[in-house]
Amino acid sequence: MFNDINFIEGNTKHCLMAMTLPMIAAMFLNMAYNLVDSLWIGNLLGETAYAALTNSTPVILILTSIAMGAANGVSILISQAVGAKNQKRIDSLIVSSLITSILFALVITIGLELLLPAILYGLNTPAETYSMAYSYLSIYVLGYLAVYLYLYFTAVLRSFGNSMFQAAAMLVSTVLNAILDPVFIKNMGFKGAAIATLLSQFICLIFMLVYLRKKRLFGIRISLYKKEDILLLIQKAVPSIVQQSIPAVSTTFLTALVSTYSITAIAAYGITGKLETILFYPGMALNMVLTTVIGQCVGGKRFDRAKDYLKCTLCFGCGLLVILSAVIIFFSRQLSGFFIQNTEAASIVRTYFLIVSIGYVLNTVTNCFLGLLNGFGKPAKSMFLMIFYYMIVRMPLAYLLSHLGFGLNGIWTAILVSHIVAAIAAAFTGTLHMKRTVENTKL
Repeated sequence: MFNDINFIEGNTKHCLMAMTLPMIAAMFLNMAYNLVDSLWIGNLLGETAYAALTNSTPVILILTSIAMGAANGVSILISQAVGAKNQKRIDSLIVSSLITSILFALVITIGLELLLPAILYGLNTPAETYSMAYSYLSIYVLGYLAVYLYLYFTAVLRSFGNSMFQAAAMLVSTVLNAILDPVFIKNMGFKGAAIATLLSQFICLIFMLVYLRKKRLFGIRISLYKKEDILLLIQKAVPSIVQQSIPAVSTTFLTALVSTYSITAIAAYGITGKLETILFYPGMALNMVLTTVIGQCVGGKRFDRAKDYLKCTLCFGCGLLVILSAVIIFFSRQLSGFFIQNTEAASIVRTYFLIVSIGYVLNTVTNCFLGLLNGFGKPAKSMFLMIFYYMIVRMPLAYLLSHLGFGLNGIWTAILVSHIVAAIAAAFTGTLHMKRTVENTKL
């Protein structure tokens, strides 16, 4: 196997951009992929159907986060092996993690199909949207193995500095979903969107497997499977899964909280979630990029390069988010109209983004330092930081402010406060860990 980009010896800015730009493109294509369902359902089926999709979204976010987290955990180990140029170790990690991933995804699929009614009940899903949300999710979950394996293989490729293919695969999948969605929705109603999504996911996975077979980047041999790798994979994957899943758990909690207000409030919160992806995805992309880049630098014992990549990423990420945040805040009312035609919902969306505002830049800062910690092989520290500012700060504060009479604006304020706390805590922890690691290496 080969390393597409030489992060250790190459130019910092050039290497970072070569890895980051395709990743951000892939993230935005993923956003477009998810927006397709929202736009077609909102415009063809109306507000109630869109609210049902909003009730389904937390479950989908958690499923995706589990897959992304597990894949990111695998990427930490493979990236460090690539940096150390240990080919034998790379091969055994890929085989062991692939077999484990397939079994894990199947267990989740079966378990979720059985527990879906209880989950929707726990989310305070209104009676008006329950049947639609259930039908959508029961179909969507059937394609989870395809989603999981796609994210797994993109993480493997990313470990070697190959992020371009992820963008190409997402482009194909997004175009397919955009074509299939209106056809299936018009003929089968709300569940047609889930079927279209399911088909496009499987096609995307097939596209990935064909690419891997053609490039012959690695061979899959059962003899390379090592039981002793499983514990190490779990140690890296579990904190990464928790780290990726906690925002989705928070969204689930807030959705249940917002559901106590009105159908319009649920729909509006769903719109903010879709628009927020534009502001969250760059930070998520930079997190995954730094996990790979820092991982290779750590594997090659080049901590000076790790520091350079962090600085460059922070400058790029914060500059980009200032621009994107300003655009979304300024045009929030107009953008809301693309989903549903409702002036009350548009007003809620506008207020939401005005309150959260600078939080998106701070979220990017947080993600950069979390990526740094992941690359150093410390996903547990990232996990505890996420638990702190989502489950200890955001969720309790949102509940408190909502029940003290501040309403929806109290929930939105809690989100802003959590972003401020997160950026401070992550920056402090990441900087301290890197400083201590460098000092210990010199001893």
